[in-house]
Amino acid sequence: MRIGVVFPQTESPSDPAELRRYATTVEQLGYTHLLAYDHVVGADPEVYEGWNGPYDIDSTFHEPFVFFGHLAAVTTIELVTGIIILPQRQTVLLAKQAAEVDILTGGRFRLGIGVGWNRVEYEALGKDFTTRGRRSATQIELMRRLWTERTVDFDADGERVKGAGLAPLPVQQPIPVWFGAASPPAFRRAGQLGDGWFPQVPPGRGLEEAQAIVHEAAAAAGRDPSQLGMEGRVSWGPDGVAKLVDQTGRWRDAGATHLSVNTMRADLTTLDAHLEVLTEVAQALHLEH
Repeated sequence: MRIGVVFPQTESPSDPAELRRYATTVEQLGYTHLLAYDHVVGADPEVYEGWNGPYDIDSTFHEPFVFFGHLAAVTTIELVTGIIILPQRQTVLLAKQAAEVDILTGGRFRLGIGVGWNRVEYEALGKDFTTRGRRSATQIELMRRLWTERTVDFDADGERVKGAGLAPLPVQQPIPVWFGAASPPAFRRAGQLGDGWFPQVPPGRGLEEAQAIVHEAAAAAGRDPSQLGMEGRVSWGPDGVAKLVDQTGRWRDAGATHLSVNTMRADLTTLDAHLEVLTEVAQALHLEH
């Protein structure tokens, strides 16, 4: 099982030197990948009365593709979007950005995608919130063609490309696409279309039920369920490293191929505090560096 970190977007600095220091330090500690969440804009609670989303206008988010282009020059760990909200972005532009990150990292890029929950963000980006699930399947089909074909003709579900292609093509053809999944329709999409998935439930009965849906959908689509990756997540909390190590073992037993250690929202007020926790976790998990 490959163990990486969740970049603490909402508590991250803006100083480029500090961002580089974080990435190079986690690589030195033995973590295999860095995963970043995605939000383009946040809602103003004073405008949207009763707003109860987990993020708002004051929540900081570095844009993942630009951020990864920067990190590609200073680190060799895998870079992962976890997740890019696909249907609120232009498909061809996203395919181009992903291809560029894949080139700059030498093929160490994984595109995690999802459909999101923030209607305000969709509106700001000029995209339809209500059809996001259906459109994401079409977007993935188009992106994979753009990543593997010199010239593409495509016309479906509002996506139209006529005799056009990306150059240069990415190193990975196609780039791995992983699904963030928190509902049966998303589980089915992950099984039908994904190279892997990020469950939003912990190991236990809920995860077993989700896995069954993913595997059934994969088999129905003529795919081998055993070839799908699965990335779990463990979060730092007041119970410290002992509970986190136990949760890591539960994910391993559940068949996870990847795991990310999350230090966001753990009352860690400085970048050094995040890195101190990750150092303790790396030692407890016996990561090699």
